[in-house]
Amino acid sequence: MQTAGRPPGRVNPRRLTPGRLALGRFLRRPAAVAALGVIMLFVIGAVLAPLVAPFDPVATSWTAIRKAPSAAHWMGTDEIGRDVLSRVVFGARASLLAGVVSVLIAAAIGVPAGLLAGFAGGWIDAVLSRLVDAMLACPFLILAIALTAFLGPNLTNAMIAIGVSTAPRFMRVARAATLEVGSADYVQAAWSIGAPAWRVAVRHVAPNIVPPVLVQATLSLAAAIIAEASLSFLGLGQQPPSPSWGSMLNAAQRFLTQAPWLAVFPGMAIFLCVLSFNLVGDGLRDALDPRGS
Repeated sequence: MQTAGRPPGRVNPRRLTPGRLALGRFLRRPAAVAALGVIMLFVIGAVLAPLVAPFDPVATSWTAIRKAPSAAHWMGTDEIGRDVLSRVVFGARASLLAGVVSVLIAAAIGVPAGLLAGFAGGWIDAVLSRLVDAMLACPFLILAIALTAFLGPNLTNAMIAIGVSTAPRFMRVARAATLEVGSADYVQAAWSIGAPAWRVAVRHVAPNIVPPVLVQATLSLAAAIIAEASLSFLGLGQQPPSPSWGSMLNAAQRFLTQAPWLAVFPGMAIFLCVLSFNLVGDGLRDALDPRGS
């Protein structure tokens, strides 16, 4: 007697959703998975910094000036006796916060503008596209420095400046994705049954531009972390004595021969964090590509 159920050999349709397929493709990329693990370590360290850091990051000790790495200070101490490990851990807060907030600002500005330009077309598209071209004509970091100098040197203004400077990239990605999705059959079908423009945009177009925007956000996080470190290095970002990887590198440049660990450890933190976000972005781009294997 034949039992009811799924015929043998047939794949459960629930396992073939786009999300599951994308997750499977992402997990088949060891470099991206390892990079995601590194990012999680940075995030956990930043969130639990008061518990993870062995010392107060701003506490000085005149008896421990520029001490080499040891059992007491795993990454050594800086020019006024502060523990480098503690400052690197707390510096992750500034860098990750700047990256996340900057990308959120950029996406909040660029994605709606790109959706409007690609969906409306005509003179609206022309005006927004020319504005984006004008902003992209200025190098990203130069624009961020100019905006931060205008707003004032602190971490909040640096995040705003980085977000505004990054917004044109999101606008271009969202516009291109909107134009591609707008020609799809299901969008044309929605138009043919008389659906209002706002419903087509919100219900059918916006959800389908999320994958490229998500990839752009991941890659922009890496650029934002570099930008925050650069602004802090120039004295325009996180202000002393609060720790920041960029300001630590600025202070370390005077002691490269006497105390190289002052530059090595914050430099390695920037390198690992940025590399990890880039690898995750590449993995997401491949995983979210519907033509991917």
